[in-house]
Amino acid sequence: MTTLTKSVKMGVATLAIMNVTAVVSLRGLPAEAEYGISSAFYYLFAALVFLIPTSFVAAELAAMFQDKQGGVFRWVGEAFGKRMGFVAIWLQWVESTIWYPTVLTFGAVSLAFIGMNDNADMSLASNKLYTLVVVLAIYWAATYISLKGLGWVSKVAKVGGLVGTIIPAALLVLLGIIYLIGGGKSQMDFGGDFFPDITKLDNLVLASGIFLFYAGMEMTGIHVKDMENPSKNYPKAVFMGAIITVLIFVLGTFALGIIIPQQDINLTQSLLVGFDNYFAFVGASWLSPIIAIALAFGVLAGVLTWVSGPSKGIFAVGKAGYLPPFMQRANKIGVQKNILLIQGGVVTILSLLFVVMPSVQSFYQILSQLTVLLYLIMYLLMFAAAIYLRYNMKDAPRPFRLGKKGNGLMWLVSGVGFLGSLLAFVLSFIPPAQISVGSNTVWYAVLIIGCIVVAGAPFVIYAMRKPHWIDKDSQFEPFHFEKQQ
Repeated sequence: MTTLTKSVKMGVATLAIMNVTAVVSLRGLPAEAEYGISSAFYYLFAALVFLIPTSFVAAELAAMFQDKQGGVFRWVGEAFGKRMGFVAIWLQWVESTIWYPTVLTFGAVSLAFIGMNDNADMSLASNKLYTLVVVLAIYWAATYISLKGLGWVSKVAKVGGLVGTIIPAALLVLLGIIYLIGGGKSQMDFGGDFFPDITKLDNLVLASGIFLFYAGMEMTGIHVKDMENPSKNYPKAVFMGAIITVLIFVLGTFALGIIIPQQDINLTQSLLVGFDNYFAFVGASWLSPIIAIALAFGVLAGVLTWVSGPSKGIFAVGKAGYLPPFMQRANKIGVQKNILLIQGGVVTILSLLFVVMPSVQSFYQILSQLTVLLYLIMYLLMFAAAIYLRYNMKDAPRPFRLGKKGNGLMWLVSGVGFLGSLLAFVLSFIPPAQISVGSNTVWYAVLIIGCIVVAGAPFVIYAMRKPHWIDKDSQFEPFHFEKQQ
C-alpha cells in the first residue's frame, strides 16, 4: 500500500507555518491580557524556560531519528523503553483530543460575531447549544479533510495559518498602533510592573496556561520524514516558527489590552470584541464579519494540524503491536481512519459536557487546565529522555546537536525545560482567581482523576497487548536495544 506521505514533501516555510498554526491560537490572548504589562514577562519567561528548550530538544531528537518513525514514542522509548515511549505518545494524542473542544469553542465564538449587532452576537456566543453545534461541525470538517491525506492537510493548514492566525495577528498589532497614534486612550497601563507578584500563586494559574499556548513544537517531529533534507530543514522550520510565535503573542496581547479594560476581559469573547472596537475606531466596522470568518478558518487549520499529527504518530506505533487491530485500520490512501473516528467520538462526548458546566467559560478553563497537565507529563519525559540519550546512545549520529562537544548545553537546555514544565504542572492544579469555575471540589476531582485515568490507561493497554496485534506490513524500525539483543 502506498501512502501519500511518500510523494508529498514539505518545505521549510510550509512546516514553519504549520508549527505556528499548531502552536499559536489567538484565543489565548485574552487570558494573558488580564495581566497587563506583566504579560510580557510571562511570555518571555515561558519562551526561555519552555518554548526555546522544546524547540532545540525536538530539533536534535527529530534529526537524530529522521529515518525512524514514532515521534515522541521513538524519542522516549529509545531512552526509557517501549512502555514509557507508549505512555508519551498516548499522552500527546489524548491531550490533543481533550484540547479540541476548548480551541473549537473559540472558533464558535468567532463565527457568532459574523453579524453586525454586537449585543446579539455576544448573546449567541454565550449560547451553549449554538457553541456545541459549531464545535462539532468544525471538528468533523477537520476530520474529513484529514482523511484525504497529507496533501490536503498541508495545503489547508498553510493557507489557514496565514489567513486565520498570522494575518489577523499582524492586523491586530497594526490596529493597536493606529489607535494610539490616532489619540486613542490605552486601557493597559504600560507604566505598571513588568515583574508580577509571584507570592500570589492563584494569580499565576492562568499564566501557567501559557505553556500550553507554546506547546506543540515537537508535534511536527512526526512529519520529519516528509521533508527534503530533514536534518537541516527541520531545525530551520522549528526556529523560524518559534520566533514568529513569540512576536505574535507578546504584541498581540498588548494590542488587545490597549483596547479592552482589564475588568471587561472575557476568555472566549474578548478577541472579537477587541477587533470590533478597533474597526469602529477606524470607521471600518464592516470588517468585523470578515475577521470573524478568518479566525474561524484559522481554528479549522489549527485543529487540522493537530488531528493529523498525534493521530498519525499513535497509528504508526499501534501497527507495531501496541494497539488492537481495530485501531490500526486505514483507508485506501493509508490514513488512520478508525483512530480519527474514535477521536471524534471522544471529542463529541466532551463537547456535550457544555450542558453540565456552569458556563462556557468555566468548561473552557477546566479542559484547558487538564490538557496542560497531561501534556506537561509528556514534556517531562521528553526532556529527561534527551539527556539520557546523550549517554545511552552517545555514539549515535546527531545531524543537529546542542553544543559541539560535551553534554553541558544539553543538560542546561533540557534541565531548564524540565524544571519549567514541573513548575507549570504544579501551578496548573490551583483554581484561577479570575474565573468562576464552580465547586473547587469538582475542579480538583476532574483534574486529579483525569490525570490518573488518562496517564494510567497506556500502562493497562501495554500490559494487555497480544502478538497478533503486530501488523505484518508494519515497517516500524526496531529500537537500538532490540538490535543489540
